[in-house]
Amino acid sequence: MLLAFMACNAYLASNQLKQMNKIAALTLESSIIQAEISAVLKDLTDMETGQRGYLLTDDPSYLQPYNDAEGRIGTDFAGLRIALANRAEGERSLESQLESLADSKQAEMERSISLRQQGYRHRAFMLVATNEGMEYMARARGLLSSISAAETSSFARFEREKNTIQSKALAKTIVANSCLLILTACLIGLIRYYGKVLEQEAAQNRQELAVRDLRLKKLTSALSNQARSKTFAIEANARLLLENYGGFLPQQGHEYAEQIKEASAQMERLRQDLVDNPGSNSDQKVA
Repeated sequence: MLLAFMACNAYLASNQLKQMNKIAALTLESSIIQAEISAVLKDLTDMETGQRGYLLTDDPSYLQPYNDAEGRIGTDFAGLRIALANRAEGERSLESQLESLADSKQAEMERSISLRQQGYRHRAFMLVATNEGMEYMARARGLLSSISAAETSSFARFEREKNTIQSKALAKTIVANSCLLILTACLIGLIRYYGKVLEQEAAQNRQELAVRDLRLKKLTSALSNQARSKTFAIEANARLLLENYGGFLPQQGHEYAEQIKEASAQMERLRQDLVDNPGSNSDQKVA
């Protein structure tokens, strides 16, 4: 039972860890998407800043931010597409619209820069004055804001799910550990109870053995006394037989009487040894 609870606790912990890892991965994806959104917005802003600086000054050095952003924006859009691959169709559609707007904005900026490079300053400014580029940027910022808002909402949802999982994990952990603690306490109580029962049984067995030992000693003493009286009687009769009727007995009769007397003496010595040293005699018999 204890092992079953431990296995269940380990399974719950493993399952909660998997859920937390999944939420962490989704949260990281959301953070990456926000970073890619910021990168794309920075690219568009840098390109627009470089365009305006060059149109105003005719200084090619002002095109440096434009050129740098133009070199990055393709990579940043690719990163944004990859980051949104697991998102809903709506977010991917917004990204597609954003790329189309960025292409249009870039084409507008290239036309104005080309006119300025050819010396058509007024025509370049007239193109800017149409507010075509400003509309592209406004719509691009709106799309970026929508994607960012969707990711902010997703991030908040992931945080709520993470907090919910953590709360449930904490509650399950407390319940599981409480069950383990209760079960452990019950097992310890059972072990102590059965230990006391075994001690009582051992004491009772020792008492019963002591009673049986006492009875055995009494029986042994009684049998020993009976054997001693019998051997004394046999020895006394054999001695009396020799003393009173020895002259009438043949030689063989004397021998038999002596043998009976010697046998009774040996039996008495054996009995005495058994009474005085019961343990040593038992060991000798076992050996």
